Amino acid sequence: MSVRLKLALSYTGFLMLAGVMLLGAVWVFLLRYVPERALIIPGSTGTPIHDVFPVRSNLLHVFAPRAAAVLAILLLFGLLGGWILAGRMLARLTRITGATRMASNGSLSHRIRLPGRKDEFRELADAFDTMLARLEAHVAEQQRFAANASHELRTPLAISKALLDVARTDPDHDAGEVIDRLHAVNTRAINLTEALLVLSRANQRSFTREPVDLSLLVEEATETLLPLAEKRGVTIETSGDITPTIGSQALLLQLTTNLMHNAIVHNLPDQGTVWVNTSVRPTTVLLTVENTGEKLSPELASTLTEPFQRGTERVHADHAGVGLGLAIVKTITDAHDGTLTLTPRSAGGMRITVELPATAPHA
Repeated sequence: MSVRLKLALSYTGFLMLAGVMLLGAVWVFLLRYVPERALIIPGSTGTPIHDVFPVRSNLLHVFAPRAAAVLAILLLFGLLGGWILAGRMLARLTRITGATRMASNGSLSHRIRLPGRKDEFRELADAFDTMLARLEAHVAEQQRFAANASHELRTPLAISKALLDVARTDPDHDAGEVIDRLHAVNTRAINLTEALLVLSRANQRSFTREPVDLSLLVEEATETLLPLAEKRGVTIETSGDITPTIGSQALLLQLTTNLMHNAIVHNLPDQGTVWVNTSVRPTTVLLTVENTGEKLSPELASTLTEPFQRGTERVHADHAGVGLGLAIVKTITDAHDGTLTLTPRSAGGMRITVELPATAPHA
């Protein structure tokens, strides 16, 4: 049976039960006070007075058919009224079901937008609309990611093919130069592949959680990136407190390194500065990386965490990266139940803050 028929039968059953209980109450509390025999008034001629004092048998003879007729009417009214009420109630659910079928067929732009008062069906429809919006945005992001990844992976392969074609058609060409360029292109392709693997690993949250101190990770990343900063004329200033959190030390080190690497590469041509600070709040720890550089709009800053997005034009340098730095940072932050905030500085550059759950120092 359909849900509508089940509801209609349920309404009818409750209505019939209420009618039977009402008739039972009439019998128990009213008819039992009617005498079974005709009353004889003392001092009279002894003739029963049927007109004034009806007996119980006569009342039952008259009442029973009417009661049965009333129950039959209640049965028909309950079935018809229950069917209509159930249909009106389930009409909103039918609308949600239709939207679900459309979504299952690939139409994610459709929204229910259920009108009316805020009840359980309205809450279900609103939750479904929210889920569709997030799913549509996620699918669009994945499509952009797939297109960008295909382009980024195709570029080094095309360059390698062109270099090999040149070497094959021109035997007199300098083989050392071709080898050096092939090595650089191959290194970039390897770095891109490794970045994609890190991104996938963080997305799946397939890592072991352990106590981590962000301030120690900042020191390690600073030692690693100090030669790059000196080469580009950038000063790194670090400060802060012990910041205990829980997570993957390797992924959080990757996060810290990516933030500082971006802050160094996307900086002023000379005399740039990178400020790195760690701080503790009652329930969270903060890692803040701030740098000088070109002025960025808030609209552009909000897109920098998407894969293969860059704040400025493509940088042609040895340490330009593959366009996945902040995307990896965002994914690692989400995998650690944290929050990533990007804020353009009024004087130029960017302030990036990562907020993660804190743990007790003794942990």
